[in-house]
Amino acid sequence: MVDRTVTTVIDRERCIGCGECVRVCPSQTISMQDGKAAVTGARSLGCGHCAAVCPVEAVRVEALDPHSYRFHSFDCRTDWLPYGAFNTGELVRLMASRRSCRCFDSKAVDRTLLEDLVRIGAAAPSGTNSQSWTFTILPTRAAVLALGHAVGAFFNRLNRMARNPLLRHGLRLVGRPELADYYRDYHPSVAEGLADWEERGLDRLTHGAPAGIIVGSRPGGSCPAEDALLAAQNILLGAHALGLGTCLIGFAVSAIQKDVRIKELLKIPREESVHAVIAVGHPAVTYQRLTGRKKTVWRVIEP
Repeated sequence: MVDRTVTTVIDRERCIGCGECVRVCPSQTISMQDGKAAVTGARSLGCGHCAAVCPVEAVRVEALDPHSYRFHSFDCRTDWLPYGAFNTGELVRLMASRRSCRCFDSKAVDRTLLEDLVRIGAAAPSGTNSQSWTFTILPTRAAVLALGHAVGAFFNRLNRMARNPLLRHGLRLVGRPELADYYRDYHPSVAEGLADWEERGLDRLTHGAPAGIIVGSRPGGSCPAEDALLAAQNILLGAHALGLGTCLIGFAVSAIQKDVRIKELLKIPREESVHAVIAVGHPAVTYQRLTGRKKTVWRVIEP
């Protein structure tokens, strides 16, 4: 259950009675009384719209971290960027320049950069302002390797099961085709990747990344997976802007979701869900230009 406790405070001496905070409040937490704004509602999204819109700084929301936009590696202005005031072309260039990095330098990533990326991630939107995401930082190559070994052990067990034709077909007959589908679609490539890992020391899972960030969620959010993935996208873009490369590791997500022992290794509570595993490091590759995307499906629905 998301905490909806009201922590909004209004300085009635400062309040000029413009009513803007009432107009933007999505929860009817604030109303006008005797020409001034007053906290009258029983619940709050804790979104901070009221504090952001007040022209005289008469409103504050005590549940919000005052250091949300204080970073180690760069300065962030806290005056609001108006609609249309950013260069759209440069925004698209940033998004298109971010590429999945599978060539990492062995240089360690400063922990303060990883902490900054978490704060960047937490700047994402979330359904009903749940902000139920969690972030687990893997600050060293040793931590990334520990996760890699655990994920490898999970897929070794899964591959042994998938190679059993009686088990595959038996599960399909009772309406559980997942193991057979996995054997058809993924077993050969996973087996090859495991052989590379175990016999040749080639890391095809995290690609030699010296650090990582796991994005999860606590129970109670209205759309926790979507929220976590929005935060992950923020991290990917922020990392590129900070000079770091990233790669989403989908196989690790699948293993963590299915094997509680990996959660225990990572000290992630059982009740949390994991939605993204991001390899992070200094890139050992330089690209020269943007490339296109696959053709997308467009639909325009008109009455």
